Amino acid sequence: MNLKCVILDDYQNVALTIADWSAVQERVDVFSLTEHIDDEALLAEKIGDCDIIVIMRERTPFTASLFARLPKLKLLITSGMRNASIDLKAAAERGVTVCGTASGSEPPMELTWALILGLARHVVPENNAFRQGGPWQSSVGMTLNGKRLGLLGLGKIGGRMAQIASAFGMKVTAWSPNLTAERAQECGAELAASKEALLRDSDIVSIHLVLGERSRGLIGRDDIGVMKPGALLINTSRAAIVDGEALIDALQQGRIAGAGLDVFDIEPLPLNHPLRTLPNVLATPHLGYVADSNYQGYFKGAVEDIQAFLAGSPIRTLK
Repeated sequence: MNLKCVILDDYQNVALTIADWSAVQERVDVFSLTEHIDDEALLAEKIGDCDIIVIMRERTPFTASLFARLPKLKLLITSGMRNASIDLKAAAERGVTVCGTASGSEPPMELTWALILGLARHVVPENNAFRQGGPWQSSVGMTLNGKRLGLLGLGKIGGRMAQIASAFGMKVTAWSPNLTAERAQECGAELAASKEALLRDSDIVSIHLVLGERSRGLIGRDDIGVMKPGALLINTSRAAIVDGEALIDALQQGRIAGAGLDVFDIEPLPLNHPLRTLPNVLATPHLGYVADSNYQGYFKGAVEDIQAFLAGSPIRTLK
């Protein structure tokens, strides 16, 4: 009897066509679920007979209690090589192999610039006015040339952000707890004297840090309070890095000009959430990694992971 494999949260219904699954079809039956299932008991009922599960980023947390409801599970595959929503200890205790895939930094970097440009030039409200017969020209945009971009984090994505900012003629400052002046210079940025200095002096602040104990809540109410009134805050990293209530308060009271967001404490975001209605928020539903090149890599990688597991030599294992 073939093993059974489910692909979760296939929102766009592309997982089975964007990669070639024929390499494993003689031994594995593969299907996908396009609807997100929040309820753990219902999810376990739907996928409890699966030997292999493929998950997309952190859309569905795999906790110890969920693992306990999946006695047949042998292989869990996540897109990317890092997934904070998987309890790796629980997986190991239950003998579940966890593997990852490659993930590109270009798609989230490009989306970050889409949010910056969209906010700076008021693209959404002007487009809405254009379509709805509203005023012809109602806003004055922010020129990026000559402005200062503050980068919190200068890894792969942050480094590319710095390069693009330089092409726009922006000044670039960067800060993170372990950032060196050498790394900043290598990326064409200046090392900020402190987090506070970066927040105070930047016209646009963009977050590119991994979520961890040191970065959780890194941008609090006082931090937002030192930003310029005309500044923009962009977060395509993880919502928990920023104090959400403090950000909403600052946006409602106009203490900063706007925010570009792709990540949220709850996903999907509740329909009555204030971030859905604030006029100075430009938001996308966690689309940073959702692009053709990444999806091709994710699902091709999933097929490779299954092949290696079946051969008895798992690859890209997470521990």
